[in-house]
Amino acid sequence: MSLRTALPLPTGRRTHIRWPGAGPLAGVLALTALAVLFLVPVYVMVMAGMKPPAQADAAHMWELPKSIDFSGLEDAWAKLGPNLRNSFEVVIPATVISSAIGSLNGFVLAKFPFRGSTVLFAVMLLGMFIPYQVILVPLVRFLQSVGLYGTLTGLTLVHVIYGIPITTLIFRNYYGGIPDEIIEAAQVDGASNVSIFWRLFLPLSVPGFVVCGIFQFTNVWNDFLFGITVVPDPTQQPVTVALNNLAGNFSVQWNTVMAGALVAAVPTAIVYLLLGRFFVRGLTAGSVK
Repeated sequence: MSLRTALPLPTGRRTHIRWPGAGPLAGVLALTALAVLFLVPVYVMVMAGMKPPAQADAAHMWELPKSIDFSGLEDAWAKLGPNLRNSFEVVIPATVISSAIGSLNGFVLAKFPFRGSTVLFAVMLLGMFIPYQVILVPLVRFLQSVGLYGTLTGLTLVHVIYGIPITTLIFRNYYGGIPDEIIEAAQVDGASNVSIFWRLFLPLSVPGFVVCGIFQFTNVWNDFLFGITVVPDPTQQPVTVALNNLAGNFSVQWNTVMAGALVAAVPTAIVYLLLGRFFVRGLTAGSVK
């Protein structure tokens, strides 16, 4: 008996797996419980950041504020304001440049493969799996040799290079879902490859740029290791490094620290609120050709 006759062939009907006793209400309750667990740290940050120092210690963080006090928020803003600007000066060009390079790489690898392109793509993706700690020493020596160590330009360059593999992967998969007939029709009309990318593929790439933008913005904004290693000057460091310096050596002003964490988290939250509805659409685009 062959394997084909021994195993029943799947039919066209869909099979739904149902857990005993599970229903829409169970799913809602499970999602609600997960949402509560996720929002607990946000609740603690907001409550502690709006309290005076005497009420914001570790023993009373969970309690509602007896009086609203914005002194912690004002102190955190005064200390983190310059570093917040440093983060924007790094994250915006790093996100834009790495996404642009990734779109070009993805276009070539998806629509104009050449001999060795698969190997080149695999080697490029290998950069995603190299731990940051392994390359810190040669990275610092290289930046020192080109005069970019201790500058925001050098930190931006690092994030651009480390962002190219993931942006290339996203755009390669995205462009793979676009029919090749579009390129063939454009070539019949005499369009060059540059014109095809600029006039046809780039206008269709908004979902891909949204996904790359969210990934890169979040990764670069939340980076701590490169920020403290490449830029040792506290006045030039990004906000994540400056947030770590808010805690004193002998005492901690929890209202200031929590307010600073809230200030540092707001930009990424705004990005997700504005672009989140495009995220899943762009992430799954090209998964089924």
